[in-house]
Amino acid sequence: MLVKYGGGILDARGSIGGQTHSRNKSGAYVRARTTPINPRSARQTAIRAKISYVAQLYRSGLSAAQKAAWAVFAANVPKTNKLGEVINHSGYNCFVSSNVASLNAGLTTILPAPTVFTMPGADPDFESTIDAGTGKLSLTFDADRDWCDEDGGALIVEMGLPQSDSIGFFNGPWRHAGVVEGDSATAPTSPDANLDVPFEVADGQKVWTRAKILRADGRLSNWFRDETIVATA
Repeated sequence: MLVKYGGGILDARGSIGGQTHSRNKSGAYVRARTTPINPRSARQTAIRAKISYVAQLYRSGLSAAQKAAWAVFAANVPKTNKLGEVINHSGYNCFVSSNVASLNAGLTTILPAPTVFTMPGADPDFESTIDAGTGKLSLTFDADRDWCDEDGGALIVEMGLPQSDSIGFFNGPWRHAGVVEGDSATAPTSPDANLDVPFEVADGQKVWTRAKILRADGRLSNWFRDETIVATA
């Protein structure tokens, strides 16, 4: 739970008690907190196992010099929290975030810290379409970005639970949809239509898709997103 104080409470994000505080384009709102039906689903268990593995890897698999290098990287790449405040994560946080993302993408662990302190930005060309007939998610992206032609680079994609076309805001739940991998020999081309949708879809539903860029050295972008209406081609 994040709270911003001023002349009272200026902003709040997260859950406390039975309430969830957030903000959309219309302003701040509070809704009833929802509890996952199955907090120990196969997907949740798998991601917890990756987090546990990476945390142990940091503690016992990294040298003191490598840990120090991740701390230097973290100090040079400030991030923005849910309240819009600029903060710095720890080297441990950055290591875990990058490596869980890499493992979730089916890639390898990244032990050395990045030595470049410029983070990947959002892809302004990112768009998604979903074909209800084939169950395929098609992505348009900038195929000239550096991640495309490097081994270990990737575009990591998640899809949101389909909504009514009247819904104007979405903040989850999300499910991993797949990865477009970079390749130094044969870079991926855009559009890419090889991802299977992780939810059942039907014509006319609105679906949000989000993605983040992973560079081979472990640098990880923030999420960027697109919305589309499902239609059979």
